[in-house]
Amino acid sequence: MQDLRGTQFPPVAQAIYEESRRQGFDLVSEPLTGSLLRTLASSKPLGAFLELGTGTGAATAWILDGMDENSRLVTVENDERLLSVARRHLGGDRRLEFILADGNSFLREVQGRTFDLIFADTWAGKYENLSLALNLLSCGGLYVIDDMDPQPTWPAGHETRVMALLDDLAARHELRITKLSWASGIGIAARV
Repeated sequence: MQDLRGTQFPPVAQAIYEESRRQGFDLVSEPLTGSLLRTLASSKPLGAFLELGTGTGAATAWILDGMDENSRLVTVENDERLLSVARRHLGGDRRLEFILADGNSFLREVQGRTFDLIFADTWAGKYENLSLALNLLSCGGLYVIDDMDPQPTWPAGHETRVMALLDDLAARHELRITKLSWASGIGIAARV
């Protein structure tokens, strides 16, 4: 099976991938991850979505492509240079709210809100303050992480962090997790 055969990319995604390459930003979410995020977003009509780590907006574009007109996406990034790329390409979408902030600070400030899907694509809400992120997950909500398989960008010793994160998620009684050695390595947890 060819995973991306016949997959229609969101029109803006290709421009984001190209600009990311030109700027030397190599931490952009890959199309397989984007395609999965779009499918998951499509399963949550009237959904409230959270992305931690906008980067240049590639995954953001895929999530938006799966959302219905009445869903909302909040995306958080702490690097203005990266966020400006996402704003330039996606800023006209009324369903999207950009937040320039430290992800850990954001997680502390929004406790009490709930989201139907959280894509944690940065340290905040993944390796730092995981419980704060999971507190925001609605019943039936999905928590998605990528880059769980070894990556060339991993710092030394990072595999230990990854294994600890996956073990932590698997041990939580309120979650059901599936680990996929596919794309960059995906974890999907659902709150029960």
